[in-house]
Amino acid sequence: MNKIKIAPSMLSADFSIFGEEVRAITAAKADYLHLDVMDGVFVKNLSFGPKFIKDARRYTNLPFDAHLMIVEPWRYIERFAEAGADIITVHYEACKDRLKDTLSAIRKLNVKCGAVINPDTDPELIKDVLEYCDIVLLMSVFPGFGGQKFIDSVVPKIKTVSDMIKSTGKDIELEIDGGITKENVGIVKEAGANVIVAGSTIFKEADRGRIIKELREI
Repeated sequence: MNKIKIAPSMLSADFSIFGEEVRAITAAKADYLHLDVMDGVFVKNLSFGPKFIKDARRYTNLPFDAHLMIVEPWRYIERFAEAGADIITVHYEACKDRLKDTLSAIRKLNVKCGAVINPDTDPELIKDVLEYCDIVLLMSVFPGFGGQKFIDSVVPKIKTVSDMIKSTGKDIELEIDGGITKENVGIVKEAGANVIVAGSTIFKEADRGRIIKELREI
């Protein structure tokens, strides 16, 4: 089992003091910073682009986990790599037949890569690209907005993907994103997830270090 890692979703941070928020999350001993990139087309929300990530890099050395919720992500991966992303994940739903080529292109940029699927997507659809992945991200809400309720029906899919990863014999991380709380984090870990994305659960707390420690250890 891969080490449990906590990746705070910076979408829940206060953007008016984003640099300070990045410093605070770094001091709270997060493992990754999860950066939700949204274009208003693939999902019904807008967030930020490569320059925002590049500017944030000045405030931390933590790995940047860039989750691209955008159409035609292959057109932008080089810009996100240059901005400082250490991991770039792209949606099956945005790539379909180009997913394998997109993942390969990310790796050629010396950046870790991964496939993302929405809660209603069959995990079998990404089985053939696992060998190209360093990480697989399962959405436990429909992407676009923070603060949504965890979709319980995703739990069996976590187990399915965990088993698929084990069958490859490769060291591939399994990330879960959406509605994670202290009440359900143990369930997703037991199902096989080892990278836990949490936004409002972390950012609503004054003591970020304590909640990150609790999420890691529950």
